[in-house]
Amino acid sequence: MTGRLPPRLLLWFIGLLGIALLTLFIVCVAFQIQESWQVMSFQSFPSKHLRLFSDKNDRSSLEYQFSAENKLNSSEELEHNSLQQSDVGDSSESGNDTKSDQESSDQAKSDQAKSNKANSTISSLKTVAKPTEPDFFGDQYATDDFPSQTNCPNNIRKHVPQTQFADMFLHNIPVLQWAKHFTPEEYKRLSQYRGAHGWGSVSAEVLNSSLGILNTPANWLMFDDWEKSANGSKCIRCAVVGNGGILNGTRKGKEIDAHHYVFRVNGAALKGFENDVGSRTSFYTFSTNTMRNSMRSYARVGYRGPPISKETRYIFLPDHDRDYILMKAASTHTAIATGPERSKKPPTYFGKDVTVEKFKIYHPDFIRYLRNRFLHSKLLKTGARRIYRPSTGAVMLLAAIHTCDQVDAYGFMTPDYSLYSDHYYDKQWHKVHFYANHDMRMEMRLWQELHKAGLMNLFMRK
Repeated sequence: MTGRLPPRLLLWFIGLLGIALLTLFIVCVAFQIQESWQVMSFQSFPSKHLRLFSDKNDRSSLEYQFSAENKLNSSEELEHNSLQQSDVGDSSESGNDTKSDQESSDQAKSDQAKSNKANSTISSLKTVAKPTEPDFFGDQYATDDFPSQTNCPNNIRKHVPQTQFADMFLHNIPVLQWAKHFTPEEYKRLSQYRGAHGWGSVSAEVLNSSLGILNTPANWLMFDDWEKSANGSKCIRCAVVGNGGILNGTRKGKEIDAHHYVFRVNGAALKGFENDVGSRTSFYTFSTNTMRNSMRSYARVGYRGPPISKETRYIFLPDHDRDYILMKAASTHTAIATGPERSKKPPTYFGKDVTVEKFKIYHPDFIRYLRNRFLHSKLLKTGARRIYRPSTGAVMLLAAIHTCDQVDAYGFMTPDYSLYSDHYYDKQWHKVHFYANHDMRMEMRLWQELHKAGLMNLFMRK
């Protein structure tokens, strides 16, 4: 039996239903606003913190790459930061350097400008190209068909085809660059690559004016005085000397100086260490940055700057336009108007009487070729790939292997490196440190392989 609900009860039911619907509506609206705010916050988070890497199973690799990407915002900042890093081969130790107030001020302004630039471009950052793409590696190079300077019957180049390096070794790669290498076509090609691997960090005007003065045989021949120095020898014997602590106490100085040519690098302090490392310097390899860092870091052991002697030639490893600018200013005895080396007087790093015939400069194709074929590090798969390059010492040693007939290497890293101090001139023992802009362990393995293949003789104490 059914009956009608009392009017008062019906009104209560309708009122409660209305309150429930209103509450539900308010909850939905609130949830909608919260969801919208969360989405907006996520999208506005800087993209550099959200970079994902495909190697999900390698947790340590992910952490390293994530950290690298957080710190390094752009290729320009990467390259700038690489100039502040060092290793055993480069002997820079820039972290320990002291700067003048002016340098600190300039550095602060530079860092602020780059930080502002990076922040303004965060929203438009593009995905980094995969390391297999040719636009990054560019495994095609210019060629130079210079005849060999000797008729050595058992030189390195004749032995290469019998080794595991046969396919990677290019016999006609230009080791040095000079006036003839600058053309509009070459500038367009090499401008794709930045830092030491191309001309992307140098304006056409600076490059043209700097390379234009390197127009003599002394600039494009490594051994421009060989005819005078041969003394009847058919083979060019080279000693390539690194700054590793393995040389301390070895008394190898006379053996090193007995070679036709002696290569040295960066903070090559000689005074007081002649018994272990010799006293001659035929070729001094450096970048402007590593040279200046060495002058600051190793003044305490007597290193005041590049060695100066009648036989010494200076080979720039050009990381940026400042290397081209310094080379031109030093060889023409003119002041530098801009940049970290600016001064009212001509630079005197290389002596007041230095001439353009004393200067050489590595070709960027050669540096890129070494990175691509001899020292293709795993770092190229990380966020550090745009600052990575072979160490200055590695470039020097491999340049000697490509030009000398016989090479003896001293002071380079060996598997027992932990037994020795960082440098042969260390007054106190220093542990060897590694940095992301070089792969010193890979270089150490390469020296072992080249030694076993008979392409060089590596000094080892064990």
